[in-house]
Parts: sequence; structure tokens; C-alpha cells
Amino acid sequence: MYPTDAATAEISAQAARLRWQCRRGMLELDLLLNRFLETGFAALDDAGRADFVRLLGYQDQIIHDWLMGQAVPADAALRQLVGQIRAAMRDGPAGAC
Repeated sequence: MYPTDAATAEISAQAARLRWQCRRGMLELDLLLNRFLETGFAALDDAGRADFVRLLGYQDQIIHDWLMGQAVPADAALRQLVGQIRAAMRDGPAGAC
């Protein structure tokens, strides 16, 4: 099922609101989270988008460790989301940070 124009507009508005929360104290996280927000967020279902918001509530060091593969979230939904973000990091455009 494809999203309607109204759903697409709402997802875009939600992403715009989250852009500030993706700004982190660690530049690397700032870049990774904003890239995922731009390239992968819209493809998430409602639960996935809620999980992304929940992920942003964690401390920078915890998120960094998860995204760098140094730790794994105990929560299965966050584990899946972290995997999606990590995949987007690997599959992102060449030369992107």
C-alpha cells in the first residue's frame, strides 16, 4: 500500500520537526541521524517512526555505541531500527559522511 499525498505530507512534516532533535553533541551522530532522517525515515511504518523518536531520547554515547556496533539495544524494535540505520550508512551515497 502506498501512502497518500496527505500521509506523505504528514511524514515530511514529522521529519521536519525531528530535524532539530537529530542535531547531537557528536558531529558523527548528527550526520548519521540526519542522513537517515532524509533517506530512510519516510520508508518506516508508524511504529518504526515512533521507534526513531524513542531512539532520539537516548544519550549520544549510547546511540553512538549502537550505531557503531559496539553495543546492541536490548529492545527488539530498537535493534531492528538500529540495523536499518546501519544498513543506510553502508548503502548510502559514496563519499557521504
